[in-house]
Amino acid sequence: MSRTIVITGAGSGFGALAARALADAGHTVYAAMRDTGGRNAHRVAEAESYAAEHEVDLRTVELDVLSQESADAAVATVLAGAGALDVVVHNAGHMVTGPAEAFTPAELAAVYDTNVLGTQRVNRAALPHLRAQEHGLVLWVGSSSTRGGTPPYLAPYFAAKAAMDALAVSYAGELARFGIETTIVVPGAFTSGTEHFATGGHPSERTVLPAYEERYAGLMEQVAERLAALEPAGTSASLVADAIVEVVDAPHGKRPFRVHVDPSNDGSEEVSGVADRIRAEFLARIGLADLLTPRTSRTSPAASPRSAV
Repeated sequence: MSRTIVITGAGSGFGALAARALADAGHTVYAAMRDTGGRNAHRVAEAESYAAEHEVDLRTVELDVLSQESADAAVATVLAGAGALDVVVHNAGHMVTGPAEAFTPAELAAVYDTNVLGTQRVNRAALPHLRAQEHGLVLWVGSSSTRGGTPPYLAPYFAAKAAMDALAVSYAGELARFGIETTIVVPGAFTSGTEHFATGGHPSERTVLPAYEERYAGLMEQVAERLAALEPAGTSASLVADAIVEVVDAPHGKRPFRVHVDPSNDGSEEVSGVADRIRAEFLARIGLADLLTPRTSRTSPAASPRSAV
């Protein structure tokens, strides 16, 4: 059945690919992005063109995850336009590269603001509706860096993604009794098909960089080349979009807690498997095993043909 979905950071990369793939699968999709009337106006036009050409329900909505007012307004727009909201996809993120020491605390906080606090703003806008209807899905686009192999010079991004993952894990248990499911989709390193590196930031303070350049000259270029060499031939960022569609289309109560999409196999899936098993065992030991699966209530999709989420 068709679901109504909002995807943050859907102007490009995983978000744009997922928005199109979900619309192709028959869902009503709101591709959320900021500055839709300005620098992202061409992305709005691209989405409209795609929707018309493929005859799918792909829409756009203004949403700046740095603003609670913007998040509130975006969710209100979705509810007014579609009359429902079933799935929230946390995809918006910002990458920065450079030696960790070179970033000011304010610059680290800015990465955290986008990648972590942005999800909190969207949740505070959307969850009251999902809780009231007692069903839904919150899908988080994480990173294999949280528990897998991590090259240097990406510390602020990796730290923020790890924080987002921890937040998602806590939310999973806190939303289960409302009938709301949680899935964390974990992409590995994709060196093409996204704009993470192209649009990524750098430290503004330059005084410590020469010392690092002396010892780590050309490091980011080496990392990029070696990550690309690990990717199997034909690897595409669309694999992440495909995984998101599969999760959304799965029956309520049957969705996996974590899905890895890591063609390079950096070890994250193995480590996460242990961590998630220990979480499940611990919740069972303290009498909270019911938090591992979403509650099925009389208002759940099993009893409501409107939107089987």
